[in-house]
Amino acid sequence: MCRSIKTLRRPDEPATGDEVRAAALQFVRKVSGFRVPSQGNAHAFDSAVDEVAATTERLLASLSSARRSTRRG
Repeated sequence: MCRSIKTLRRPDEPATGDEVRAAALQFVRKVSGFRVPSQGNAHAFDSAVDEVAATTERLLASLSSARRSTRRG
């Protein structure tokens, strides 16, 4: 399942929000073992997807910033 997560850090174009969300969803599915969680687990599952997506966005933004500053100096 994780093999289908595409590389989101690309030099030619930034990752879209949809791509980041899809990667986060696949990651949480793999880690949790659920393709679709039960009603009782839906909140925890959805929260995990949100957190992974937000962390991924911050990571990508940080890496882009570091790369830009390296080119200047």
